[in-house]
Amino acid sequence: MSTAECEQQETGWGILQDLPGDPMIWVLIFSELVAFGLLLGAFSVARAIHPAVFAAGQAALDSHLSGLNTVVLVTSGWAAARATKAVRNGQRATTRYWLLGAMALGCLFIAIKLAEYAEETGRGVGLETNPFFTLYFLLTGFHLLHVGLGIIILAVVCRRAGISGVETGTAFWHMVDLVWIVMFPILYLVK
Repeated sequence: MSTAECEQQETGWGILQDLPGDPMIWVLIFSELVAFGLLLGAFSVARAIHPAVFAAGQAALDSHLSGLNTVVLVTSGWAAARATKAVRNGQRATTRYWLLGAMALGCLFIAIKLAEYAEETGRGVGLETNPFFTLYFLLTGFHLLHVGLGIIILAVVCRRAGISGVETGTAFWHMVDLVWIVMFPILYLVK
């Protein structure tokens, strides 16, 4: 093996080095996808064990608010994608504009989700109500934590608006979108 090949092996990221943004964000994204996958798997197994409890729990959810939240989060992902395009074209001011839009929509997502939680807790539903709501609050709360973290990441990369930072931040943001797009039908729609 040549010296250049040894150096490549020691410092290279393999397939991760060809992805946009910092390769470490992809390690984080893949680990987060595994965590969410395991939680959704547990939800599916529990649904199979307690179908009546899960059907009743799902019927008690507000699918209109969660549907609105889906549109809000997907639109924020679109804004983040526009920011990535703008930064690649050297348009820093436009990049910041799109990142601010993505962050504002992320904040709107949080506000809507908190309103949904308030509605549910106002009816006496909580984390310990039954297995459905335990997993529902764990899944959506874990996701909500990631939305908040994503907003912080976008705020940090917005400050400098450099290509690597924006690509890194928007990659994380798209993971948050993807998780919600998978989670939404499983929690709210699939009977």
